[in-house]
Amino acid sequence: MSDADGTTDASPAAAGAKHDGTWTFLTNHSHVLICLRRNPELRLRDIGDLVGITERSVFNIVNDLEAAGYIERRKVGRRNEYVLLTDRPMRHVVEQGKTVDDLLKAMTD
Repeated sequence: MSDADGTTDASPAAAGAKHDGTWTFLTNHSHVLICLRRNPELRLRDIGDLVGITERSVFNIVNDLEAAGYIERRKVGRRNEYVLLTDRPMRHVVEQGKTVDDLLKAMTD
């Protein structure tokens, strides 16, 4: 919304009133996990296309997930294959008692 002086109302209420797809309920980290659950042989470029982020961002997310013990990267020929360690707990206190597998089952079944 623009005021009479042309400034934009950046209040949360004004932002919430728009339904333009600029936010989602899940993070890019969870989107990458969902893509890898569906196809553990996807290339980072392909994941980026599916998620809507750069290949470099996917690379950083995969490194985060691997460092935290949520995935393992295995070399198969010239490509990588990813093994998801889905018995690991979710990271936020709100998700306490839930595993990555709980999230992935809800999103992929």
